[in-house]
Amino acid sequence: MAVIKIRNTGEIIKGHENVLSFLEKQGVLYEHWDISKLPDRLKEKFVLTDEEKEEILTIFKEEIEDLAARRGYKTWDVVALSDATPNLDELLKKFEQVHVHTEDEVRAITAGHGIFIIKGDKETGYFDVELEAGDVISVPEGNPHFFTLMEDRQVVAVRLFIDPSGWVAHPYEEKEEVIK
Repeated sequence: MAVIKIRNTGEIIKGHENVLSFLEKQGVLYEHWDISKLPDRLKEKFVLTDEEKEEILTIFKEEIEDLAARRGYKTWDVVALSDATPNLDELLKKFEQVHVHTEDEVRAITAGHGIFIIKGDKETGYFDVELEAGDVISVPEGNPHFFTLMEDRQVVAVRLFIDPSGWVAHPYEEKEEVIK
């Protein structure tokens, strides 16, 4: 289950209901998919063939189509990142810049871990959402955030898009704020 760390207070939020409640107040969708549906051979595999990516999409077809119908997503894919990913450090440098999108940024983690750092409301400030397998998050369009990997530097995630060609990170300029 996801764990939230609020940067300006150090508060840690755990437990599905607590995480769900906090993220709902911030306008961030959070769900949890049943990861036990994945065969063991895919649960900790971070270099995937195209066939294995398609298998993941097939396994979670019902969940993907349900989320897509509720939120207007039209296409999806699978991304896998690990130390075996060519130019991983360069990719992470791009991810680790605060930015916004003109559509939601959606990730359903199927293996590994990742962290979304999201700008909350004025009172909350920035907070980290540490995600693990089964966690699904949708950072709303226009909400400043960035993504990075955890210490193990491994993640597999289903990504959903309204229009992947328009899913571009736009830099976000902080105004008299500092990310703590």
